[in-house]
Amino acid sequence: MHLAIICLFTGCNIFAQNIGVQPIPQQVSKQDGQICLSETYRLSGESEANPYAVQELKKILGGKQPGDTGLRIYIGEKGDKAIRKFARQIPNQKEGYYLSINQKEIILAGNDERGTYYALQTLRQLLKDNRLPEVEIKDYPSVRYRGVVEGFYGTPWSHAARLRQLQFYGENKMNTYIYGPKDDPYHSCPNWRLPYPEKEAGQLQELVKVAHENEVDFVWAIHPGQDIQWNQKDRELLLAKFEKMYQLGVRSFAVFFDDISGEGTNPVKQAELLNYIDEHFVKAKPDVTPLIMCPTEYNKSWSDPAKGYLTTLGDKLNPSVQIMWTGDRVISDITKDGIEWINERIKRPAYIWWNFPVSDYVRDHLLMGPVYGNDTRIADQMSGFVTNPMEHAEASKIAIYSVAAYAWNPAEYDSEKAWKDAIMNILPEAATELEFFAAHNSDLGPNGHKYRREESVSLQPAARRFTESYVKNQTYSEKDFSLLQETFSQMGESSDILIAHADKHPIVTEIMPWLHQFKLLGETGNEVLAMVKAYENNDPSLFIRKYKHVKALQQQMFQIDQTYNQNPYQPGVKTAGKVIKPLIDQTFATVTRHYNQKHHTQLNAETDYMPHTLVSDISQIKNLPLQVKTNRIQISPALEVIKWPGKGSFTVELDRVYPGKSIDIDFGKPETAAWGKLEISDNGTDWIQVNFKQEKNRLTVDLQQRPIKAVRFTNIQNQEQEIYLRRFIITVDK
Repeated sequence: MHLAIICLFTGCNIFAQNIGVQPIPQQVSKQDGQICLSETYRLSGESEANPYAVQELKKILGGKQPGDTGLRIYIGEKGDKAIRKFARQIPNQKEGYYLSINQKEIILAGNDERGTYYALQTLRQLLKDNRLPEVEIKDYPSVRYRGVVEGFYGTPWSHAARLRQLQFYGENKMNTYIYGPKDDPYHSCPNWRLPYPEKEAGQLQELVKVAHENEVDFVWAIHPGQDIQWNQKDRELLLAKFEKMYQLGVRSFAVFFDDISGEGTNPVKQAELLNYIDEHFVKAKPDVTPLIMCPTEYNKSWSDPAKGYLTTLGDKLNPSVQIMWTGDRVISDITKDGIEWINERIKRPAYIWWNFPVSDYVRDHLLMGPVYGNDTRIADQMSGFVTNPMEHAEASKIAIYSVAAYAWNPAEYDSEKAWKDAIMNILPEAATELEFFAAHNSDLGPNGHKYRREESVSLQPAARRFTESYVKNQTYSEKDFSLLQETFSQMGESSDILIAHADKHPIVTEIMPWLHQFKLLGETGNEVLAMVKAYENNDPSLFIRKYKHVKALQQQMFQIDQTYNQNPYQPGVKTAGKVIKPLIDQTFATVTRHYNQKHHTQLNAETDYMPHTLVSDISQIKNLPLQVKTNRIQISPALEVIKWPGKGSFTVELDRVYPGKSIDIDFGKPETAAWGKLEISDNGTDWIQVNFKQEKNRLTVDLQQRPIKAVRFTNIQNQEQEIYLRRFIITVDK
């Protein structure tokens, strides 16, 4: 009896036409039928084929047993006896494969071992409820090296997170993981010359093993440039470190010269060292992959063509050495013009290091939106494409999944579909809620790199209409009002549903502070809309009730911002900042202002809770916001020149008395002591002048735990002073 039969039921054709393979294959021929797997199968090629592919096959087949009857399955690589008769069907491309499923047989034939493994990943995705579509696929990657570089600043990924990542890469046909976390002391200065301690070495060894099992090249990167000596001793120490890593199982290596200064940036010396490594280590070992390097000038905006750094590398580096590149800027999408510019100089296809969704310069944000912006016609002009992720490993998978789709087959890449598929793949039980959350947590906010992303796309038209009409004319359409209400309610609902999955999936644990903040923001939005209706209906008691609740919610959001994600650079938790929060803030300020005018009240229309206050008679300072991060209270710096009138002052009043630690000031001028007076108060009434230490433009005061309730700075002269408010920070003990 033939144990693979045609399944006859309504919906077969739909199933066959929507095979849903990620990444999208290069060539698919579909038939309308499908087969059902039964309990036994006949396997040919097991002894010669990639053992990890065979292992994957048996995992896919589950409890089914090999035997002398049942569906015939052929597996192997080009040249293997079992698949010799299918050799012409296999794409002649590295990592290519041929997969055929019909009533008679399944053929899993790779151009090489990795190709066979990828055929199995496609088979795994095709199998649904014990059914497979009749299909013929010829597939291969458009970009040779595809994956992830863990190269961000901040908290490195945990060992468990890295293990999950490697499995994820294998499932999505990514072949590269570059290990280069900036905060690993044995990767960079000062300990790059030293071997890893036993525990860390053991973990790296396990990562290499798991990477190998998932057909991923584990690339160990070293970052020696900040203190390297261009001598034979350091050359030998570097080779000795590589040899240690080789003994741990590493077979792929990279040398990073990014983000350094001094003699280590010399391109001639860099090329000499890399060629020495290439000739005495890489090429001396037949199982080591081509060397990768990250240059010091790794983007166009930082390059100086007149000095010839890049052309020196292009001329002097061995042709097999891969050169990494981030694009026109540090954070940049990759364009056709941009890649042609760099390739001409380095005389080889660039190895793209794409700095998204890395967030080490906007650490209070999550970047969970679609992956878009890279040219889809340049696959043959790059040797590799790796994404630099966030320190949130699980949340980064949304972008990583999409990068896998882009790098495999950019011509067929659909950013929206890949994003939705990624979310369904990562958290199928709550995909609707995660997609809603991610759609409103995708932009970076204002940042020094000026790189922005779309956010809250579907809400933008209604948000724009409502904001413009309400702020200007106090009018709006009920349709837009209802849509906003629904959105704000869904913010709370999706947060609660996702939080309920915290024990089941690590992505929820990672984003938990943002979920709490997102829920509070949604609740704030609905209460602000309630204020709008209460004002319209001339119901002051309801208005005040809702106003008080908004103020309480603002305080709760402030506490979350002060409690979670307290890194030293961009601490706190920002959410839905591009569309939703500005809409809520503008609506709240507008309706509160109108209420004050109508009822002759002075309700605070500030949109963010702040326990401390800034009071000043200096027009350019009095409206500057205060920032609070843990125990630091700071006046937000001003970009323009401040014209400080004679006898003018500002006072920072704290919400209570604190033990003072320090005051740190920079007014951009060295002669501040000649006109300025600094005072502190423990009650806001009685003042004591304090002397500051001055070094160039910077003034500092050691408060030595003296109690402070307020700090005041006064221009004691009659004439105006022109200053730059670059820093005014009060640090206290909590």
